[in-house]
Amino acid sequence: MNFIETRGNDGVKPLEVSFSEAILNPSASFGGLYVPKELPKLEENFIQKHLDKNYKKLAYDILKAFKIDISDDDINNALSLYDNFDDAKNPCPVVKVKEDLFVHEQYHGPTRAFKDMALQPFGSILSSIAKKRDEKYLILAATSGDTGPAALNTFKNKENIKIACMYPDGGTSDVQRLQMVCEDGENQKVIGIKGNFDDAQTALKNLLNSQSFKKELDNDGIKLSAANSVNFGRIIFQIIYHFHSYLELIRQNEIKNHDKIYLVVPSGNFGNVLGAYYAKKMGLPIEKLLVASNENNILTEWINTGVYDIKDKQLILTKSPAMDILKSSNIERVMYDLFGAKRTKELFENLAKDNIFTLTNDEKQLLQSEFSAINSDDSYGAIKIKEFLDNGYLMDPHTATCLKAYENLREKDLKTVIYSTAEWTKFSPTVLNALKQDNTKYNDKEALEEIAHKYNATLPDNIKKLFNSKIIHKTIIDKKDIEEEIVRFIREN
Repeated sequence: MNFIETRGNDGVKPLEVSFSEAILNPSASFGGLYVPKELPKLEENFIQKHLDKNYKKLAYDILKAFKIDISDDDINNALSLYDNFDDAKNPCPVVKVKEDLFVHEQYHGPTRAFKDMALQPFGSILSSIAKKRDEKYLILAATSGDTGPAALNTFKNKENIKIACMYPDGGTSDVQRLQMVCEDGENQKVIGIKGNFDDAQTALKNLLNSQSFKKELDNDGIKLSAANSVNFGRIIFQIIYHFHSYLELIRQNEIKNHDKIYLVVPSGNFGNVLGAYYAKKMGLPIEKLLVASNENNILTEWINTGVYDIKDKQLILTKSPAMDILKSSNIERVMYDLFGAKRTKELFENLAKDNIFTLTNDEKQLLQSEFSAINSDDSYGAIKIKEFLDNGYLMDPHTATCLKAYENLREKDLKTVIYSTAEWTKFSPTVLNALKQDNTKYNDKEALEEIAHKYNATLPDNIKKLFNSKIIHKTIIDKKDIEEEIVRFIREN
């Protein structure tokens, strides 16, 4: 299967590229993204055939349906990394919390967040391709808190790979920051930026499209790629676990095959929701995709009004920081699928020029036929965290935002899966404030210990040891100095 570009072709880049080319060189014409030329339609009995198969077999068969140009050995080696999750047989459990509500726990990997589900196998495949080609790559990652640790973990000390990770200084939890700045891989650089995640993501996209930066890398024999969800290598693995949600509900005798369900996804950069959208188009029986936002409600406004307007918006720092995003990358892939390349290019040129674009009424209705959206605030999240722990289930603040959609957006009485994208341990002070109904400023270490002791919660060893780890990466710079800092890292290593 070949890949094409969301904003059309510039006459310089190839009209179509292979999967391996799309993930090694994710920068498309006019600043766009790569998407599959067509999505595979899974056979009628696909779900039935996988009821007695494990997650790795499900993943393998979906990857093969895309006809990607990756060898079976490399695919199987990548998928074997799920064996390192908490439960090798079920790396992302689906847990019943109400009669019609289920939590898909995506945080059972090495960095305790959903990014491991995609980045563990993606990193293995990209590294293998680079090694086989005898090419050296710089992998860029921009993070609001979870992509960074997961990317650093998967690419640590991989041959032919260097990785530079940018995070907003002060814009992540302490655990997330420590997971990055304590990494001791010889091929890693972690950079704090004086700014927010949008600044970090904009810097990444600018570097991917910068000819001068690529020339600097060429001088050192290094090519450029990315670990963010601008790279379809991330997205392809984010399609798989939505099928797993559905299979688990059948296995638990909660639905029958072909019954429709709702999926609720907390969203900032829209990659997780995009994976569900693709799964639906491939044949998964989803009634509708429900998008949950925090106070940075740009996605809610876009879906509900058809207007994407950031010209007068300031990013709000919330208690669900992984969703503190105004410039959402993956809405572009949805818009390409719904409206085509010409219209997508026009809309994103408007956004770049005026910080706003507006859909037509017909376009808005088409968007709303696939998605509904709502947002909540920190106080709502705190109420829900306590309410659910009082009933025996401990969740993080991002998961809590999903409950607003569950309560308000469903138009039919259908079973519903919400996505828990991070473990509570990543945001323990916020969780403790919610449980104690106070505003005391706790540090992560004391909050982790109190929740573990008082509420009988499990504290993973790799989280506990962070607080005794040596801080290795201390660089904090202005965003204008990012390119210079990364070039220095390349040449010093």
